[in-house]
Amino acid sequence: MAGKDQISSYAQGEAQGSSYIYNYGTSPNTKAAMSQKVRILAPGYGGQGLGQVGVLSSFGPNWSRDVVEIRGIGFGDTIAELVPNVEGVVTCSFERAMLYLSTMFEAFGYAGGVSGPVRALKHHRWPFDVEEQRVFSTLADVDLGVDNYGLDGDGWTAGLKRQKFPTVTNPENQQWGVATAAGLGHTALITFFETCWMTSWSYSISKDDSLITESGECSVTDVHDAASTYGEFMATGNDPTVGQVGSRRFEQ
Repeated sequence: MAGKDQISSYAQGEAQGSSYIYNYGTSPNTKAAMSQKVRILAPGYGGQGLGQVGVLSSFGPNWSRDVVEIRGIGFGDTIAELVPNVEGVVTCSFERAMLYLSTMFEAFGYAGGVSGPVRALKHHRWPFDVEEQRVFSTLADVDLGVDNYGLDGDGWTAGLKRQKFPTVTNPENQQWGVATAAGLGHTALITFFETCWMTSWSYSISKDDSLITESGECSVTDVHDAASTYGEFMATGNDPTVGQVGSRRFEQ
């Protein structure tokens, strides 16, 4: 059973629904990153790829890593070296308005709500992926030299992907400076959260608040840009052996 709020026929990257709930608007052009432009994609139930999650009120990824201090007896109150520990499990939190025909479970690929019998975390047998697309403004794209079109990165910048936008009504003589046959678009910074398991899910029903909001959190197996090969000699920055100086300690 399906309605327009949770469809299975969306193409990769498109909205998970086709009702008015998923209508797009426009947003201001600023240098600061804006939530209005961010797209969060997940495998909507029954879909064949990742689709944009609708009515998502918050998305909060979190990284943490402990650092162990080394000190030596007889050398006073000083730290000899700080040693980074392994990174803790990355987590992502979500808040989403509950729809009659689309619940958080369905938005993240599970047969909940009107789609099936999933009602608890113990019913989840398979994990899911989440993709964050931090879509740039036209101001940012102008600086990159790809205004109104967007940048498709390659090699070192392969985590930047051009996102095409649907056609809208404009004057016939509008000059965009790009071939509109190729479609207008923006650059997006891709962060891919791979193989996620939900660790919490809740909602509350209150006489003082009409809207029912679902909250959830997941643990993430890996985070990357969905394009690069990671390893020992990846030049991630602050490396004095390649002419970069992140700390004067390594100038000695």
